[in-house]
Amino acid sequence: MTRVAAVDCGTNSIRLLVADVDPSSGELVELDRRMTVVRLGQGVDRTGRLAPEALERTFAACRAYAAVIRELGAERVRFVATSASRDAENRDDFVRGVLETIGVEPEVISGDQEAEFSFTGATKELAGRDDLAKPYLVVDIGGGSTEFVVGDDRVRAARSVDVGCVRMTERHLVADGRVCDPPTREQIAAMRADIEAALDLAAETVPLGEARTLVGLAGSVTTVAAIALGLPEYDSSAIHHSRISYERVREIGERMLTSTHAERAAIPSMHPGRVDVIGAGVLVLRAIMERTGAREVVVSEHDILDGIAIRTAEDAEAAEQRA
Repeated sequence: MTRVAAVDCGTNSIRLLVADVDPSSGELVELDRRMTVVRLGQGVDRTGRLAPEALERTFAACRAYAAVIRELGAERVRFVATSASRDAENRDDFVRGVLETIGVEPEVISGDQEAEFSFTGATKELAGRDDLAKPYLVVDIGGGSTEFVVGDDRVRAARSVDVGCVRMTERHLVADGRVCDPPTREQIAAMRADIEAALDLAAETVPLGEARTLVGLAGSVTTVAAIALGLPEYDSSAIHHSRISYERVREIGERMLTSTHAERAAIPSMHPGRVDVIGAGVLVLRAIMERTGAREVVVSEHDILDGIAIRTAEDAEAAEQRA
């Protein structure tokens, strides 16, 4: 086993996983997993820059994560940054701040790399199951982008497109600096048109219709699962590998897009950082299910973060063998 720390910094949240990983089998023993909503992508779609307050929230989370990494004695640390930092003009400020706090330089990865990590994390442990037909379509609905990956035991095709719960909310559901509560039919229709256009782009590269099992990742999907299951609080063990029908996704989506901020915030399993963006996230998931004809989504708590950890352990083993 190799003890690794993986950090995934996205548009809406930053997450940490410290785990012991067997690089040959991909077996992963979790020691610490945590998530902080920092909204790094605040305003990036409009300004093209990372806001100073968003950077400071992110660096504060990095300082806390650095303490955990030191305490647990991770041998290897890998920090991966995704959509928001890819898009920002001032991403050098971000890189410098992460290096100063965590001690490693963040890898600002491409959408294709993001998709590879997500597929590895989500499907490694599905290999022995005969109730889930291959190929898989793994969809990672993030804050700024959504990754689509089709594969069996390995990736066959992947595409990242610029629709995510934060980007769609800021582009379509904000007026006078505030999220509309609830949005109008026209706003929802405009957002849906953007999502459909992104699905057209994804379909140019990824054969969406060939997938036999839809696997959904990230906070929008896991929050939908928590609501569908009626959980009194967020429970990763109950959510992981739950299967949510299209009908329930559609019902929850309509509820999220017609409710007020207070009503969404009152849902026991709702993270405060997702209250304003969950409507857009569910609409992305619903559109994907309709486009692919999926009758259910298999929800995974293991995603890009687990993929980063597994690949980091594999790289460490390969380096030792070369030495």
